[in-house]
Formats: sequence, C-alpha cells, structure tokens
Amino acid sequence: MIATAPAATAADGAPQTEGTVSLEGVTKSFGEFTAVRDLDLDVASGEFLSMLGPSGSGKTTVLRMIAGFEEATSGTIRLSGADVTRIPPHARQVNTVFQDYALFPHLTIAENVGYGLRVRGEGRRERADRVHRSLEQVRLDHVAGRLPHQLSGGQRQRIALARALILRPQVLLLDEPLGALDKQLREQMQIELKQIQREVGITFVFVTHDQEEALTLSDRVAVFNNGRIEQIGTARDVYEFPRTEFVARFLGLSNLIGGDLAEELTGDARTMSIRPERVRLISRDAAAAAGEVSLSGTIREVVYTGPATRYLVATGAGVEVMAEQPNAHHPTAGAAFGRGDHVVVAWSPDHAARLP
Repeated sequence: MIATAPAATAADGAPQTEGTVSLEGVTKSFGEFTAVRDLDLDVASGEFLSMLGPSGSGKTTVLRMIAGFEEATSGTIRLSGADVTRIPPHARQVNTVFQDYALFPHLTIAENVGYGLRVRGEGRRERADRVHRSLEQVRLDHVAGRLPHQLSGGQRQRIALARALILRPQVLLLDEPLGALDKQLREQMQIELKQIQREVGITFVFVTHDQEEALTLSDRVAVFNNGRIEQIGTARDVYEFPRTEFVARFLGLSNLIGGDLAEELTGDARTMSIRPERVRLISRDAAAAAGEVSLSGTIREVVYTGPATRYLVATGAGVEVMAEQPNAHHPTAGAAFGRGDHVVVAWSPDHAARLP
C-alpha cells in the first residue's frame, strides 16, 4: 500500500481528514461565459467519485481547478482542510492522469515511473525500490526495462497510473484516462482501476462522459449539466432514482410519462421515469398483473443488442414506450415479438421514479 503525507492541520489545530476535497461556492468564468456556477462539492477521504456529464458541462473545468491548472473566479477549494484556491499546481498534494499518457518515449518504463522521484532528488536505491513496488501494484513489474512503444495501450495507461501514484498524492485526479482504449480493453481497465484504488486507499476524482463507466467504478457519481451538479449519489441512487429529467435521460435509457397521462394512469401528475428493463411486454390478449400500470400499443421497432432485445412500442395514448427484455431464451429461438405485433406494456408503480 502507498503511504500518504501527514494529515493537514486546520487553523484551530484540529487534524483534518487526509485526502478530502471540498469546493465551496466555486464559480469559473471565461470572459462572459460561465463554465461552473456556484458549485459545492465534498469528496471523502479514500472515495472514488466520478464526475459525469456531456461535453461542456463543466466537469473537466472542476478537475482542472482542483489540480490548480485553472484558477477559480470565486469560491474556495480545500484539500485536507487547507485552502489551496490560489496555490500553484506543484504545491498541491494532488496528481493528474490524462487521456494522453505523456510517457517519455526515450526512457524505460522504470525510468518513466521514477521520473518524479528523480526530480525530487530521491536516492537511486530508494527510487528503484519504490519504482519496483509501484510497478507491482499495477502488475507490470516484468516490463520495467521496456520502452513505451513496446507496450499495449492498456499497459501504457497502467504505467501512467503508477507514475502518478508513486508520488503519494493525497488525491489522484483522472481526466478520461480510458477514453483512448477500445471497448474490451476499457472494460478490463475499469475493473483493474477500481481494484488498484481499493488497494492504495487514495481519493480518486474521475472525469468521464461514459455512463456505464461511471456506474461501474464509482462510490458516488456527480452528474453535471450546464456548470452545475444536477444530482450526486451512489451509482444505484442516481440510476434508479433520478431527480431531474436531465439525469433520467442522460444516465441510461428512460421512459418519461407525465402530465395528464401520468395522472390518468396513477392519480399523480408528476413525471415518472421508468427504465426499459422494468417494463414488461405481454401479448394483447394477456392481462397485466394486479396493481400494474399498463398501456396497449403496436411494436414499431425491434433492436437486438446482444444481451437484450429492445422494443419500441407506439401506444394508443400517444406516447412511445421502450421495453427491454434479456435474451435468456435459446439462441436459435429469436425475439419473442416482432414489428407490427399488438402488445401491452406494463410496469409496477414501485418501479417508476417520480421527478420533483
């Protein structure tokens, strides 16, 4: 396990929890454009927090302000209780891993990982020992003598991670570090990244626009939109119980039904969000279960995704409802329904999240 620096001390002498990040009323403007608006955010020590949102939502700007690469227009940024709002990047106990690995092509892997220690003036023996331990943590100690071009993309990403962790930061910032990898390697690296974070116990703040990646990795997810956090919570909370229409639509797929139709179906006019996998699809002559909400309609589209099949149903109520069923049947059986079939979509009211 990588040790961290001594805990910071507040002005009143009370010890602060190491690795915590706190933003209070932080705003960042570029001329007349405001990228981040009056943002409050607290990240606990040892937490893996993902900042998720579309391009231009402010998540990367927040990461750069924590790192010190951008200066907040107003507000306060604290690391382990210490105000670092105006402190330059090199004086902060943080390190950043970017999508571009930025490895020195002429240095061996061991020299790349130990470069920061060399700049700090660490002795050769101490440096070699720590490089060996860091490469063991990312399970690449056997490539220490190779050059970067001799490694795969996933291996180079792990080397970039080892190079950042060897400096023992209180907080590791990751700016879409898996974005350049193909899907299979990216999913493999997601699992490895979470395992490494648990082993080292360092606070990770991770930026991504990939919803599945955020749900897979995070202790909590902060969903960004237009420079603000729309919702923050565990992966399960933000997916199962979205609080805004934006979160419901951005994080996975969702059926949104509100207004007069919602009131007619449930007696409550608030918009309800129903995930497609919570919707049952049954034949027109079958009855919905007691207590279920149901609508009849015609299948307009069928999409095979591999693990599941999605059905888009045009209902008689004038709304389209998406249902998703796992492909648990025999591979040769084909889809249960086809385009043009008359069906009923049904779901339990308990499976619908109400938007305020």
